[in-house]
Amino acid sequence: MSLFNRASPPFGLRNGSTFTPARTLEPLLDGYSELQLPGPEIVCACGEVDLGESVRLLRYYLDNDDYWLQVLMHGSQPGDIVLFGYHSAIAVRDEAHRQYLVGCLSKVGLPIYTHEGCLYSRQWGQAQGQAELIQFHEQVVNPQTRYGVQHLSMLYARDTGLLHRREFLLFSLEEDEHGALTFTTSLGVTLFPTDFNVT
Repeated sequence: MSLFNRASPPFGLRNGSTFTPARTLEPLLDGYSELQLPGPEIVCACGEVDLGESVRLLRYYLDNDDYWLQVLMHGSQPGDIVLFGYHSAIAVRDEAHRQYLVGCLSKVGLPIYTHEGCLYSRQWGQAQGQAELIQFHEQVVNPQTRYGVQHLSMLYARDTGLLHRREFLLFSLEEDEHGALTFTTSLGVTLFPTDFNVT
């Protein structure tokens, strides 16, 4: 069932709802994750990626444009939850710039990626060298409109030292419906349902 007509979104997340991290989360992550947590934020847009076989990624973009929450869905059941914060967003100037960012000479897609002194392991692809980035399409809806975004992405992760919590590094070359390209880097951390409240 599509995100846009779901009667019961996971955890009550929808356009206009407020996402609030638990007070205990920031001190818990301190020293283990580089992600800086937001305060209470309103969901201003919702995205859906259909991965097939009833598996979907639901993305909830917060009013603070630096943050978004991702929920992996298996049918109607929520699975992994990750809070992401944008680390950077670079407008792609031309094809040469695109190749520099995600082409064969880029470090994106290699088995190990170093980011600000931390080592992250590639999560997608089996190649010993550079793996191909994964392509998928996202449908986004907000109170004013809906639109599509084409992604070319690679995901990395590292253990934080906290039980069942990993830190993620997501690279994505995003193309909007007008053909404009943006290369984004997002840092994320595993959340559990007890780590946040939705009102």
